[in-house]
Amino acid sequence: MSTLVSDRQPRISADSHMCEPLDLWETRLPERFREYAIHLRHEYGTGFYFRAGGYEPGPRLEDMARDGVVAEVLYPTFGKDMYDTERPPEAAEACARVYNDWMIEYCQESPDRLWGQPEIPLWNIDNAISELERCRKAGLVGATVWMVPPPEIPFSSDHYERFWAAAQDMDAPVSMHINTGFSSYDATSRESGRGRDHLASLKRSASGHKQVTAEALTDIICSGVLERHPRLKIIVAEVEVGWIPFWLTEMDKRSRRQSLPLKPSEYFYRQCYSTFTEDEVGGRLLEWYGQDSFMWSTDYPHVGTGNIWLFSDEVIERTLGHLDPAVRTKVLADNVARLYGKPIPAPMPDPPLDPALEEWRKTRTLASA
Repeated sequence: MSTLVSDRQPRISADSHMCEPLDLWETRLPERFREYAIHLRHEYGTGFYFRAGGYEPGPRLEDMARDGVVAEVLYPTFGKDMYDTERPPEAAEACARVYNDWMIEYCQESPDRLWGQPEIPLWNIDNAISELERCRKAGLVGATVWMVPPPEIPFSSDHYERFWAAAQDMDAPVSMHINTGFSSYDATSRESGRGRDHLASLKRSASGHKQVTAEALTDIICSGVLERHPRLKIIVAEVEVGWIPFWLTEMDKRSRRQSLPLKPSEYFYRQCYSTFTEDEVGGRLLEWYGQDSFMWSTDYPHVGTGNIWLFSDEVIERTLGHLDPAVRTKVLADNVARLYGKPIPAPMPDPPLDPALEEWRKTRTLASA
């Protein structure tokens, strides 16, 4: 298929995904919240569910080995739908707890390689802190929160202060993934994304993701969150990185009169991280920017232009092959391992040959993988 696992440079995917069991919320939610269950009308073996590794840890470890990946940071796929505006906050919190319980179970198969994150809704900060503490004690890393908050509680408000402080004290990095939150942008993602409206999907992917990410980070940085909590770590996921140095340069120029002691770029490079998959511009800019802040990923097991599973060797060579080996090592593994305080696991044995998968790979290109 490609280079043997043992011959590859160690790599950790900083953004991979779970495909939640199809009946997860319908069977596990407490009865009083059952009407607000997230209903998954999909089929195993198709779409996001085309690889069993999305919902079964054993097959996932084999698929990781096939691509030379030694560990993965795990984000939800449909868990983000708990933020539907028609779902009361208490029901969303119950949905999050169901997801987190399942994630804890899943990662127990190989906690040194499966770095699961809990979903943490942020309406009720007491609940958020206690749930984060519970999940940290159970072995999960960090926290995943909404990227676009409800309009009445922007990230620049005092509402989140106790959560930021608690996350800092627990050494729990806080992640914000695309398509998560409350805005027309996210509604478009849920209703017309998923490949059904090509133009809307193109606008959202090419510019919308970057816009809402920049707005979230601007609120967090320029309202002083990172100044008040200097050990807090913030991750933005699946937004690529080539646009970030330009955006930070503009932010520095336009915030010269701000009262904070550091420039926005200084806060970002001190405390923020971003994941990328196939970013040729970002790869070139890594010679100057983001060597300690940008992190490679595969997006497994999602299908679409963002997923590079089974093509990682080619993508790494094409987009990062020109870099100094020390820099490439940082963005492929060292940055994410340092961020989550985890050792880099040893490579796994080569998995059994799968002729059907070999044939599948031959029919794919990176544009359609």
